[in-house]
Amino acid sequence: MEFFKALDELVELAQRLEEKAQQEGGPKVQVQMNTRYSSIPRGAGIPRPSAPKPAPEPEVREAAMSATLQEIGGMEQTLQELRELVQIPLQHPELLAQLGLDPPRGVLLVGPPGTGKTLTARALAQDLGLHYIALIGPEVMGKFYGEAETRLREVFQRAEKAAPCLIFIDEIDALAPDRAKVEGEVEKRLVAQLLGLMDGFDPKAGVLVLGATNRPDHLDPALRRPGRFDREVVFRVPDRKGRLAILEVLTRKMPLATGVDLAQVADQTGGFVGADLKGLCQAAAYRALRRQVPDPDCIPPHPLQVSMADFTLALADQRPAVLRSVIQEHPNVPWTAIGGLEPLKQVLKEAVEGVLVNPELYAHTRAQAPRGILLTGPPGTGKTLLAKAVASEGKANFIGVNGPELLSRWVGASELAVRELFTKARQAAPCVIFIDEIDTLAPARGSYRGDSGVSDRVIGQLLTELDGLRPAHGLLLMAATNRADTLDPALLRSGRLDLHLEVGLPDTEARLAILRVHNQDRPLAGDVDLALWATQTQHWSGADLALLSNQAAVAAIRRCRREHGGRVAALFIEDRDFQQAHSELAGRLQP
Repeated sequence: MEFFKALDELVELAQRLEEKAQQEGGPKVQVQMNTRYSSIPRGAGIPRPSAPKPAPEPEVREAAMSATLQEIGGMEQTLQELRELVQIPLQHPELLAQLGLDPPRGVLLVGPPGTGKTLTARALAQDLGLHYIALIGPEVMGKFYGEAETRLREVFQRAEKAAPCLIFIDEIDALAPDRAKVEGEVEKRLVAQLLGLMDGFDPKAGVLVLGATNRPDHLDPALRRPGRFDREVVFRVPDRKGRLAILEVLTRKMPLATGVDLAQVADQTGGFVGADLKGLCQAAAYRALRRQVPDPDCIPPHPLQVSMADFTLALADQRPAVLRSVIQEHPNVPWTAIGGLEPLKQVLKEAVEGVLVNPELYAHTRAQAPRGILLTGPPGTGKTLLAKAVASEGKANFIGVNGPELLSRWVGASELAVRELFTKARQAAPCVIFIDEIDTLAPARGSYRGDSGVSDRVIGQLLTELDGLRPAHGLLLMAATNRADTLDPALLRSGRLDLHLEVGLPDTEARLAILRVHNQDRPLAGDVDLALWATQTQHWSGADLALLSNQAAVAAIRRCRREHGGRVAALFIEDRDFQQAHSELAGRLQP
């Protein structure tokens, strides 16, 4: 008040001096005033600038939540671990005091998006009857100096008054990034404030901080130590058993038809997290609604039901969120779909059993399952098909890439692509990584001198991933090449690609098995002798035999159109069709 009154008097005095100087003919006095006040009449008073409106308080949710632990499926071990870390310190601290332990100050929830970190925190507070303060990292940011730190202090003060209380900070990597990698002073001060608050409050005050992130490597390292975030709980991508449990929870209130097999849906949703499965169920329900209610104005009298066909159609449009950036599929290639190669299939069955199916058998005998498998052999012998069969046998996710896909012209981008490939595979474990044409990705070091050392650095990154410096449980690497002699020797030693399998050209018995696989569902005439064609296709690969069968079918279609006008009932694949296909292919397939 006094300041604005004095400012009014100062402006009035300046204007009087200007008028007096003009009347006496002296030097002109020019009074410069701020444009904010120059248009205001004298004596009208100067309006006081409005005080800045404080930024709205971050949304703090302390009300009861509707989610419960019974509505969360597929995470029994994770929930049990969290109950021990939260319930005992907040509700029974005397048990820890008897053991001479301090209650933990914080627990960090780490996992891919959609795995249930936020839902679990809400359900945990609901089931334990705790006060719950939920805070999203960017909510505490403000435009005024010191505002963000003040908000953070107020949250912790409010939690201490409402103890026992659970503070949940979602997207904590946005609130406390690595100070060595950010330029802004606000972020650095906010990290320091959070560190001080976690060190400052009494661990016996009944306050526990839960932080959630899917980017733990971007957090400040000072947070990830005992005394702050004491424990890290990993939320993994659910396996088949977990997916089935999640589907049962999600479809509990959904009217399913009698033919819906949730176990089959769980088999076909490899790599799906809880959010993906929820989206799948919603997509199936909307398809059922569209199918049974084509016109919203005409409501059918019978109750609506979701059929297995709705789930099948919804699966065609759904992809797991964790693996959208990589080429991922869940193959369905049984061993019976591969003709011949019986010794190789037996070795691969043992390998997949040790890594993906029954690792406890290997752990009991301390046997080491192979970390990597190298398939070598001529093109078209079935190396890729064998890799897909391994993934199908182990009910695992399958990530298939070609070696050149990981190479880039930018410095460091190729090594980053290799790291991200293995990171995605670990998140989707159990997973099979298949690198086709690996000789283009990992040639012998020193063999190329015009690539600025890119291939050498890529090999180094690949060796680092294979050496197990990072945990790779439930992860199997398979690689294929027809130029094994050009690979780097360090990649072929034991402990990396330690199992080498030669996939050679099939013999007569294997060729017969391959022909039977490719022609078992085709309308063959009685004069077709597959054993005869197996003897006449010496040195042919499995891909060549598949092409022979396909070309014979095309020749039969062409002949049916010419002789029978294209009637389907008269369409059969005869021996002369095989003869025509063989004559077309024999010239270019001869060794």
